[in-house]
Amino acid sequence: MASRFIICDGAELARLWARIGASEAEELFWLPREDESRARPQGFRALPGGLTVEAISKLEPKEGDEFALVSEDGPFVRAAVAAISKATPGAPILVMSDRLDADDIPDHPCLRRTGLRTQIRDDVDLDFAHLGNLRRVVRLRELLSSREKIGILLQPDPDPDGIAAGYALRILLGRKSPTAPLVSFGEIKRPENVAMVQALGLDVRTIAPEELDEFDGLALMDVQPTVFGENPPARVLSVDVVIDHHPERSGYDAVVKDIRTSYGATSTIMTEYLQASGTEIRGKLGTALLYGIKSDTQLLGRDTSPADMQAFAKLHACHSPALLRRIERPALPTDGLRALGRALASTRVEEGIHLLVLGRVREDVIPQVAELALQAEGAVWAIAAGTVGGDLVFSVRNVGYVRAAGEVVRAVVEGLGVGGGHRSMAKGIIPLKAFRKVYKRADRSTIRRALLKAFTKAIHEDD
Repeated sequence: MASRFIICDGAELARLWARIGASEAEELFWLPREDESRARPQGFRALPGGLTVEAISKLEPKEGDEFALVSEDGPFVRAAVAAISKATPGAPILVMSDRLDADDIPDHPCLRRTGLRTQIRDDVDLDFAHLGNLRRVVRLRELLSSREKIGILLQPDPDPDGIAAGYALRILLGRKSPTAPLVSFGEIKRPENVAMVQALGLDVRTIAPEELDEFDGLALMDVQPTVFGENPPARVLSVDVVIDHHPERSGYDAVVKDIRTSYGATSTIMTEYLQASGTEIRGKLGTALLYGIKSDTQLLGRDTSPADMQAFAKLHACHSPALLRRIERPALPTDGLRALGRALASTRVEEGIHLLVLGRVREDVIPQVAELALQAEGAVWAIAAGTVGGDLVFSVRNVGYVRAAGEVVRAVVEGLGVGGGHRSMAKGIIPLKAFRKVYKRADRSTIRRALLKAFTKAIHEDD
């Protein structure tokens, strides 16, 4: 377990820390001041030898240990930072003071400044959490700053969380697209994800595995190497960086690895990195990360941690509402509106199911219509179906407290096509050839009857 060395400048500040309370990982030290009593504060040890390299070395700090300097005196802090830096280079330092500003504190790659007298225990723990994230950011920058071209690899058909996390890493490294492109082995297919990259002006380049050779740095965001199949490309089995929130997998090497399975989104991790490093989160980046958390946690309703909620609150204050609306409500093309009008002309909600059959449409229209259809009075389930190429494609939405949409869709497509999804949204694809084999025809009325019957059965299967 990592240690925290708390060094207080005098008995008064040591007693103040004692009122805040110390955690089990904290070792408490004080240096008596000339103008105060030399009585040892309870729970504290004197720092033998004062603020010297030898004194800090005697504490035997290890990799990952942290320091806090509690002082209102600039010379004290400067001497302590210098001694710590020589005794244990790169050790994270938290400076706690109400009077010192940035000019009073020496440069140090992993130093964070915070307040003192208004702090409670939770505040201190949060500041140390920020310090831990700052240490990871420093490590990332040290590792990748000299690389000419860094590939930021996302999962095939990248989702909003991966896209946002990759974009955040590029900003954190101070890079532009030419030297840190977002890449994937599979193109973005889901219409809402296409709408996201278009609205944000991002480019996710589809590459073949052999094209990874053009990069002298490789970072995997929201994905781990073994996700790329049983025999993934050798290049992804030894990478520089892996940052993810999915269950940890083995079988690969990464110089820097940060996997937090208790988090609902990788975008949350990256938001913490940005906060810890003091990187400004502007509207475009804030919107991307907010949408990444929102989509992966189903608006904080699924697999959500306190960290996700704190990041969401932070991002909500700096995102662009207009940009978020463009992502969540992409424009409907004119032919899509006409198809919607024809479907609405004879629409009805039956047993809580609102089914709209659109005919031949562009694929991105279908999920947008499904979202709209759920607003109908009495609708618990909304299904929008349309013909795309040689397939019958349908999107499903529900109110969230009924049977999971993904389970229902899998039951509907069983033996005919493919499908799945989450609790409140899902997608299914049935080849028209397979549909006609069972139902003889694939006109709108036949599709409506078949889907309504199949969904009614699947929804009430456990009743």
